[in-house]
Amino acid sequence: MKAEIITIGDEILIGQIIDTNSAFIAKELNKIGISVKQISTVEDEKAHILEALYEAKSRADIIIITGGLGPTKDDITKDCLCEFFEDRLVNNEEVLKHIEFLFDKYIDTPISELNRKQALLPSKASALKNKFGTAPGMWFKSEAKVYVSLPGVPFEMKALIQDEVIPRLQQSFKRPVILHKTVLTYGLGESAIADKIEDWEDALPPYIKLAYLPNLGRVRLRLTAKGDNEEHLKNSVESLISELHSIIGDIIVGYEDDEPMEIQISRLLLKNKASIATAESCTGGRLASLFATPPGASNYYKGSVVSYATISKEEILKIDKKLIEEHSVVSKEVAVSMAKNVRDLFETDYAISTTGNAGPAKGDSDAEIGTVYIGIATPTEVYARKFIFGNHRDKVIGKAVNKSMELIREVLLEQVKLAQKA
Repeated sequence: MKAEIITIGDEILIGQIIDTNSAFIAKELNKIGISVKQISTVEDEKAHILEALYEAKSRADIIIITGGLGPTKDDITKDCLCEFFEDRLVNNEEVLKHIEFLFDKYIDTPISELNRKQALLPSKASALKNKFGTAPGMWFKSEAKVYVSLPGVPFEMKALIQDEVIPRLQQSFKRPVILHKTVLTYGLGESAIADKIEDWEDALPPYIKLAYLPNLGRVRLRLTAKGDNEEHLKNSVESLISELHSIIGDIIVGYEDDEPMEIQISRLLLKNKASIATAESCTGGRLASLFATPPGASNYYKGSVVSYATISKEEILKIDKKLIEEHSVVSKEVAVSMAKNVRDLFETDYAISTTGNAGPAKGDSDAEIGTVYIGIATPTEVYARKFIFGNHRDKVIGKAVNKSMELIREVLLEQVKLAQKA
């Protein structure tokens, strides 16, 4: 079962926005056993859109399009679909009622004829209700292939994929099982790992593939198994991972679920009934952004102090000026004090602090560029660890963020294990 994704929009092609829609759609399709074979982005131009549709038709069973469904003249997706399917636009009363409802309940400006025209759909399309917007999704079936057109607004598209598209695809197609297991490693680069596991990799069965995913200080090893027997695939993957542990177990730090790290940490904090705060210098609020992202974050994330300048560490976090003068603002001692003081400030169970030299200049410290200290405060102790993350500013900051999340996850997992033993 092969799928193709087409995103429409000049704003993507000129780099004004990043296409996150395709990544989300591909991940959701993969969960139900549908492989995405190609992703394309095309400009808002009829000939280009039609060419992409005809090419996708020759390659894929499922074609999903996002973008170009707004009320303005540059939104031409529906006209292109009419030409592609030799169809015409007709008024959909159910969609029109939904548009009028949205304007009546949520939108201050009066409904216009342009808005009403969004209820014009190709006659061969089944409307997919967009509960968050005025542009409906559209479902077409032609020659045993399915075509889905969705609005480009990410939160509208995501709801339509989850509520409308995935259930329909599950009913329409028989699909294989696709399993992923991702091993997290830290401490060796991609090529060094490849050398160590070469024989193991060469012996993988044909239905299991390995991918190396390096990212700022860590390498993820993703095993993908595809077949019809889910139990057999699970057993095969677990057996292979057991073999992998015997080869590189010293650098394996865990596994990556489908959920990102911040979601995993949020679940652990909720499970422990614990709270956390952050004090950031070199990471400049990026940890705060991650902790505040998951739904329900206010239940465990109590706040942050982004103490980028030395004076803010002294005046807001109450770091002893003499401590800074004696050890430098980039030091184990300051990282420890930052973690402890922000924990006390917000009265939380846990806290993370970061202080370092990301470059290009050294700032208020003589520590070498790339030096980062990460402080961890738990209910019973406070400590800090030193890292050298290279000499590229973005790389240093990214590695510091990733490592901070890994460290707090390890601490929380250990607390869960201790609670289970008690």
